[in-house]
Amino acid sequence: MEKFNNILVALDLSDIDNTLIDYASYLADTLNLKKVYFVHNIKTYEISSLFEEQLKDINLDEVIGDELNEKVESRFKGKAEWEVLISEDPYTESLINYITNKYYIDLVVMGNKKRHKGTGVVSNKLLRLLKCDILSVPRDFTPQIKNIWAGTDFSRESRKIFNVAQMLQKATSAPVTAAYVYSVPVQFSPYVPKEAMAPKIEKHAIQKSEKFLSKLDYDGEVTPLIIPGRDSSVASNLLEHAKKNKVDILIVADKGANNISNLLVGSVTEELFGEKPEIPLWISK
Repeated sequence: MEKFNNILVALDLSDIDNTLIDYASYLADTLNLKKVYFVHNIKTYEISSLFEEQLKDINLDEVIGDELNEKVESRFKGKAEWEVLISEDPYTESLINYITNKYYIDLVVMGNKKRHKGTGVVSNKLLRLLKCDILSVPRDFTPQIKNIWAGTDFSRESRKIFNVAQMLQKATSAPVTAAYVYSVPVQFSPYVPKEAMAPKIEKHAIQKSEKFLSKLDYDGEVTPLIIPGRDSSVASNLLEHAKKNKVDILIVADKGANNISNLLVGSVTEELFGEKPEIPLWISK
């Protein structure tokens, strides 16, 4: 079973920082973490030349460091040790990657601001760059884990997400659902009616899930859920059903392999990031 010791929380001085600190506090006690690193990168190159004169005698590292230390001290209620790290680096994703390697970070927690699709540049870069797990948390999400979904394609590559699911289930006693979205291959629709293909694909998915879960070395209970793909994408269907079922956290792998659903291949995981889900999204690396 997975054991997480150190996590990194990326702060940006916006109002979502409060959500991230509260969630990190919840994780610290739930997962019995050793240390939480709160990291902020000051992008001095973004400061207009108009303000250079006013800021020349101000130590931004010290001022921002004091502000964040006060905020974390007032909101963080977890038992784990914590530390605020301030840096000035032109590339935030490179800085975070450096810190994860230096401090043996198991999980990077970042905010999901529900921006328009395609604007989460840093998040997508980190998705490719980091070797540790990533957790994206939406603003104002209540820190709780009472309903866990593992988005899977029942492939060998997706087995690792059940290590995370088992860890969270042991810590919270929350039920775990293995959610699979199947879709009908459109390239065959001119030759085989969609109505004829769908039942066969669903039957195949059920059989595959039963075989996969029977061989899974999982100490706990997992309930399979087969979701028809309909007309929208796999990621959209997964998020739609997760929201309807009041899921508290969705775990997916960074990549997968399945010729039917495409679920959990890199492109789908990136789409999940782009969709800006309204629930925490845990990417298992």
